[in-house]
Amino acid sequence: MKRLAALLLLLPAFVLAHAAPVSAQDLHEERLDDFLGYVENNNGGIGSLTIFRGGREVYGRSFGQNNLPGVAHDGNSKYQIASVTKMVTAILAFKLIEDGRLSLDDRLSAFYPDMPSSREITIGNLLAHTSGLGNFAIRNGSVWVVDEVRQPQILEEIKRQGTAFEPGERVAYSNSAYFLLRMILEQKYGRAYHEIVAQEIAEPLGLRNFASAGSHPANTFKSYAFAGQWGEIKDIAYSNVIGVGDIASTTRDMGALITGLFQYRILRRDTLEQMEPAPGNGWGRGLAEFRYGEKRFLGHAGDVLGSHSRVIYNPKDEVAIAYSTNGERIPTNAFLETIVGIVYGDDVAFPEIK
Repeated sequence: MKRLAALLLLLPAFVLAHAAPVSAQDLHEERLDDFLGYVENNNGGIGSLTIFRGGREVYGRSFGQNNLPGVAHDGNSKYQIASVTKMVTAILAFKLIEDGRLSLDDRLSAFYPDMPSSREITIGNLLAHTSGLGNFAIRNGSVWVVDEVRQPQILEEIKRQGTAFEPGERVAYSNSAYFLLRMILEQKYGRAYHEIVAQEIAEPLGLRNFASAGSHPANTFKSYAFAGQWGEIKDIAYSNVIGVGDIASTTRDMGALITGLFQYRILRRDTLEQMEPAPGNGWGRGLAEFRYGEKRFLGHAGDVLGSHSRVIYNPKDEVAIAYSTNGERIPTNAFLETIVGIVYGDDVAFPEIK
């Protein structure tokens, strides 16, 4: 626990209405089943995978949960999706920008003048990880947010850490930036973050299993580690990372979210383009680039102490892949690389389970 990794239902009828027919066989369903069966049968992980193409779900499967003794679950059981939350926070910021209620050039000092470099840091810097602010979740080299703490304590830690560089000078992933951005959203919307997520994202897209920690989502998986058998581990207190890494969701809802985003159901095309990184740049403003060979996906990752998620979208092929695990033995990036390879018909070897 010395280091915290980057914190980091039915599809709505209006999406299904114009989606082109897609065969699951196009995504090599049998090979996907073989891989997930291999993972499950060897206690290689616990999780779910959902794939969308052309606006509709074409593959969905959970695996490994039955290896958890005494754990009840169903198709509505949610995963902690960690920093995929940041993509949602960025979407909500751009909704305000689209409506003229916020600007990328607005200064942090207009909201929190006592924060480090507040006169120089802009909303654009907060979104793009170019603010220079740090990672409040790690204090003195250790994760300290595993138990609930008060918001003023977190703000004091953000101040104490200060800035590592001048705003705009370079890119450095910042949980602190998104914590402040969430607080700004609550001021501008006049509502708590969980209410904003429900009313501006979940309800319009018909996401039935997608909620911020403030909504106290039920039927949510705990995190597990494997040592001969699966045992529950303590993760962070999600009330400490609202807007940063607190949302719980099914992979189906994650896939529907990113599909709806790239079908311009949430933001206009020109607004969404402002979120995207330039090719080869890695980070944009709430969307990151994921390269698998020549294939380019956009989306976000989320990792906490025991749960890991990825949601990625290939605009060229209209393919969305949503993956969550609450018990990992195959590193998430290796898992996704295998999934992408199978989906595109590549000859991939299954990763070793250690």
